[in-house]
Parts: sequence; structure tokens; C-alpha cells
Amino acid sequence: MKVEQLFTGCLAEMAYYIHSKGEAAIIDPLRETEPYIEMAKADGVKIKYVFLTHFHADFVSGQVDLAKKTGATIVFGPNANPNYNIHQGKDGETFKIGDITLKLLHTPGHTMESSSYLFIDKDGNTPYVFTGDCLFIGDVGRPDLAVKSELTQDDLAGHLYDSLRNKIMPLPDDTIVYPNHGAGSACGKNMSSETFDTLGNQKKTNYALRADMTKEEFIKEVTTGLKPAPQYFGNNVRMNKGINTSIDEILKRGTAPIDADTFKEMSEQKDILVIDTRTKEIYAEEGTVPGAWYIGVEGGFAPWVGALVKDINQKIIFIAEEGREQEVVIRLSRVGYDNTLGYLRGGIHSWKASGHKVDKIGSISATQFANKLKKGNIVAIDVRKESEYLSEHVVGVENFPLDFIHSNFAEIKSDKEYVLHCASGYRSLIAASIFQANGVKNVTDVRGGFNDIKYTGVSLTDYVCPTTLL
Repeated sequence: MKVEQLFTGCLAEMAYYIHSKGEAAIIDPLRETEPYIEMAKADGVKIKYVFLTHFHADFVSGQVDLAKKTGATIVFGPNANPNYNIHQGKDGETFKIGDITLKLLHTPGHTMESSSYLFIDKDGNTPYVFTGDCLFIGDVGRPDLAVKSELTQDDLAGHLYDSLRNKIMPLPDDTIVYPNHGAGSACGKNMSSETFDTLGNQKKTNYALRADMTKEEFIKEVTTGLKPAPQYFGNNVRMNKGINTSIDEILKRGTAPIDADTFKEMSEQKDILVIDTRTKEIYAEEGTVPGAWYIGVEGGFAPWVGALVKDINQKIIFIAEEGREQEVVIRLSRVGYDNTLGYLRGGIHSWKASGHKVDKIGSISATQFANKLKKGNIVAIDVRKESEYLSEHVVGVENFPLDFIHSNFAEIKSDKEYVLHCASGYRSLIAASIFQANGVKNVTDVRGGFNDIKYTGVSLTDYVCPTTLL
């Protein structure tokens, strides 16, 4: 018998692989199927079930392809009505996997089909509960993503309160809570970096499980401070309810090599976006294809693509480090960007060898930034999230969050010099590349970001006076 948590850092997502007596189940699989198939093959077991806790908003799940390749049955909870064959489970229904049983607990609130799965061993013990986005470590699922005309976020929060009190909290305190997401996911407000915990400890430390909390208090707590959901969430929910292009087809098309001259012709087409996915150090040193956006695959790649690329059907060609081309396509497909057309064969070196121009983002150290700031002849911008900025920032530096760069871009003047920083240099380089792609030529990135800037002696503040932007 095995229970394995499969953590994907880019999405802060946890899938689960369970097997017993020759049978296996996957809970909340990612888009790509081969890792699960290979795990089952290595263990000599057959995947019997693919369980979904809900229709995911922050990634496209791979249940249809996985079921087609393995013959597994897809299981959702009540209220799920996708456009493919499933077993729609009932509250309290049980499913046998070898010697163990998974019991479906309908736990609506995050969404109305949201369900948890209680693990019951052959002796009747309940060592684990897979809670999806109902209960996280340190938080609960946000109740605003499945709002409909007949359901408000307060209604959903009320359902979530009942689900937690009636289905999850009565379980034994030593039951391990295995959620679907952790810190960094936008599916909750303030999740822990821990990926599992005992239910008993969560009752002591998770604000949403306070024993004397009324439903009214709970609703107020979980609905206060919610930030707008990333724009791609609605598209991913829609895709998870339907049958999508096969991951194998996406990989075949997306990993096609494109020679430099053809790549140049394609990059100049208005309906094609170039994304440079290399490390920030290589990107800054070697330059890139004019008009390309930088979104490094080693950072929060997929969520940032989802947040910044508005059209889920956007045609994309990309630049990657050799050997990482398939990884890029897979990670794009995880958030529904399936229209990848290929990559630059030979990378930026082949581009230069073909005599094509490169663009570079200016780069300065934190000390150089501090000196420029004293002279006062630049517009300094902090592209971190508003919450980070309000916590501590450099005096005189405006906040221009990367998350909302497109909606606020009208405030940017192409004839000014902009110096951008974030926490460490990843997000500011993304922002700088978008500035440059939109005609702002005098843009500079601060290496090391705020993490280095705060040691240069510049004035810092955690108090924000109302100001006009830029």
C-alpha cells in the first residue's frame, strides 16, 4: 500500500497517487499523463479511478486523457456535470482500491461540486483525508470563484462553514489533512508553506476552524481581503468541464523546432507572442528577440503566463534553454495555453548567427539604483504586489504591480526613464520586457531587487501616503 503526495511548485499544487493490492487511484492529476502511467507501471498496478475534488480554476487537469489511456473511471462529487463520461459520486459513497476504501464527503463551498475523500484502511481507521480546496493548511478555499446569479460569495461561504463543521471537523484529530494547494496558490488567501498537517493541529491554528466561530463571523473572515482572481481562472474551469486537445498532440506541435529566419517572420506577426523562458541571468546577459516577453521557466512560470497573457488561445513561439523545450510546452498547457507553435532552434545563438538584431534590458545593481534615486532623474517603480509594497518599500518609489500591468499601462510614458524592481529580480524583468515590447526603450532592471536594495541605506517606510501614480 502506498500514499504519495506529488507536489508541483510552480502551481503550488498537490496531486495524490494511491495504490493497494494491484489497484491504484489518482486524485487531482495535472494535465500530463505519463508520470502517473509510469508510476503505476513501475509498481505493477492498474489505475482504477481518477478522483477530482472539484473543477479546478488554476490549472487544467488531465483526467480525460488519463482515463482514455488507462481505462480508469473518472469520479466527481454531486453537482458536477462535465461534457464527458464520469461516475457522479454521492455523499457517503465508497470506492474500493485493493484493501483500502475512499469515502466521498460532499463538501461544497469553494465550489458546489467540491468533495473531499476520506481514506479508510482495512481495519476501519481513517489516517488521511484529501480535502481538495475545501480545507488548506492554515486557510480554506476562497468562496468567490463559483459565484453565479443564484449564489453569492456569502452563500458559498455559508456552505463552506457547514461543510467544515459537519464533514471535516468531526473526523479524528490524528487524521492527516492532505489539501490540493499550498502557499503561493491564488485559490486561498494565506496558505501555509506546509503541505499537510493533522486535523487536530489545524483546529488549534487555522483561523477558519475556531471552535466558537459563528457562521456570520466565518463568512466575514473568509470574504474579507479577497483579491481579484487571475484572469485565466474562468477559462481553466471551462476547459476542465470539457474535452480538450490531447496533451500528446499539444506536445508534438509545441516542440517543433523553428529556424531563425522563420522564427523572425513569425515573431513579427501581430497575432503571435514570443516568450523567452531562459534564466534571468542568461536572458539579461545575451539579450533576446525584439518584442519578446521574458517569463522564466524557473520562476512562477505558468501562473504568470496565465495572469499576463489575456487570450487563452494566443499563438506562442518561445526561446528555451536546450533540453527544456518539452517542459515549457507542458507547463504552458497546465494552465490551458495549448496554442504553442514551436521554439527557436539553436536558441539566441542561432538568432545572432543569422545576423538578426537583439534587444537587451538595462541592468543595474542595488547600489547603483540607490545612487540614481538620490539624483532624482528617474521614475522608480516597485512591481511587487500591493501587500508587499505596503509592508515595506523605498520612500519615493511608486507601486505598479505586475499583476495589473496591462490595465494600468496607459499611465506609462514612453519618453521617460524607468527603473524597475521587485523582491529578487524575476517579476521586474518580466515587467521590463513588457515595457520594452510596448515601446518603452529606456527601461532598467535592478538586479537582486528589494532584497538587496534595503541594505543600501535608502530610506524605507511601511506607511503609505496617497499619491498620484507615476
